[in-house]
Amino acid sequence: MTTPDPRRFPAGLTVAAAIGVAILVGLGVWQLQRLAWKRQLLARVAALEGAPARPAGPVLALAARGADVEFTRIAVDCAPPSRIPASTYVYALRDGEVRWRVMTACPLMDGPYGGVVVDRGLAEAGRGQMSPPERDWPPLRHVVGVLRRPDPAPFGTYPTPGKPMRFPRHDMTALGMVAAQGGVGKIAPWVLMSDAETPPPAGLTPAPLPVNIPNRHLEYALTWFGLAGALAGVYLAVLWRRLKPK
Repeated sequence: MTTPDPRRFPAGLTVAAAIGVAILVGLGVWQLQRLAWKRQLLARVAALEGAPARPAGPVLALAARGADVEFTRIAVDCAPPSRIPASTYVYALRDGEVRWRVMTACPLMDGPYGGVVVDRGLAEAGRGQMSPPERDWPPLRHVVGVLRRPDPAPFGTYPTPGKPMRFPRHDMTALGMVAAQGGVGKIAPWVLMSDAETPPPAGLTPAPLPVNIPNRHLEYALTWFGLAGALAGVYLAVLWRRLKPK
């Protein structure tokens, strides 16, 4: 019976180490790509602070043709609603506190869409409470805000809205229900995050943009590259001990 040669080249270990290093390096490269995307996002957000509002019609017409209009600041005049919509909210967290964002459909008088759903901001009532405030909000008239993409649909069964209506996020199902109960058809597939309303509604604080957007992708990338280097170093140490002359 022959015994295995301990100095034989470890093919299995080499393949496993190569796969592990490739995965870790790939994760590091992905984080560098995320870093470039995040820097572009932060630059667009910073540019919005002084960007003038553009008329809603031409921007939404571009959106209907497939253009990316996210983070575009627009001004829109809302037509009088065909019926008074019920209060509608989106669950939010702000500085670790439960908050409720008010959503209302804005009927449009012309353009490719019948209306756009407006996130009017954070309700001062109901702070820290798991149920939104039961109160009516005045109809929308003139809004200046920032267009954002809707959120992806939540996993699992969509929750049944209570009274007042509430949703976990700004996804297309929520936007469609808000538009339907406001009597608006063909809703724009964007959310208008209000920066200011005329006249300003009492009890609402506009919050159109995320605050303190983290950007630690370079740190994450260096971590993955460091782990890849450590794994390669361990492999080389094992290989050297196995193949070194006795």
